[in-house]
Amino acid sequence: MDEKILVVDDEQPIADILDFNLKKEGFTVEVAYDGNEALEKVHEFVPDLVLLDIMLPYKDGMEVCREIRKYFDMPIIMLTAKDAEIDKVLGLELGADDYVTKPFSNRELLARVKANLRRLQAVPEESPSKQKQIEIGDLTVDPDAYLVSKRGDPVDLTHREFELVHYLARHIGQVMTREHLLQAVWGYDYFGDVRTVDVTVRRLREKVEDNPSYPMWIVTRRGVGYYLKHPEQEK
Repeated sequence: MDEKILVVDDEQPIADILDFNLKKEGFTVEVAYDGNEALEKVHEFVPDLVLLDIMLPYKDGMEVCREIRKYFDMPIIMLTAKDAEIDKVLGLELGADDYVTKPFSNRELLARVKANLRRLQAVPEESPSKQKQIEIGDLTVDPDAYLVSKRGDPVDLTHREFELVHYLARHIGQVMTREHLLQAVWGYDYFGDVRTVDVTVRRLREKVEDNPSYPMWIVTRRGVGYYLKHPEQEK
């Protein structure tokens, strides 16, 4: 295992524990203790994944996440002591792939790290054969370009948002539970907060729907989950 992980946390005891456990799993690890140092090490170290605390000196984790996303597409898992949904929404909106609320178990964190790295490795750099575009009304999903367009205009989606809409598009009309989506899109067999799915769906609706409050494409089946519906179909 030669994947590189950057741990960013200003609490040295937590950073030391993460550093120890990740190295024990065979990862190459660098640690940063503030926002400025984190950005320097991202450019120098170029990690495969970043564990990023929200509360940091100089630049907080949200600002660091925003800066990273200007140049890099590696998975980012936010570490936060806050359980407020606004922090999760903002982190995902800025391009984070997931969040873990402190206190967390090492087993849970390692499971999420490995799942995100598996998802990254599963995306081929070059497709051996062109994958067919999926057209759903005014939406076009292009798997080869990792692009969704609406009425011909590209929609700015995060990596995870694209994977979610692509998965739903490949199973149009099929209702997917949150637990199933967490496993299929995030790669989490057990660990994971289903609210991650809800927040990502909400952000996706704000980007692709004409009226996110009355979605035409990404529809909720109350008490079950979500599905992608062709707008021309009967509700």
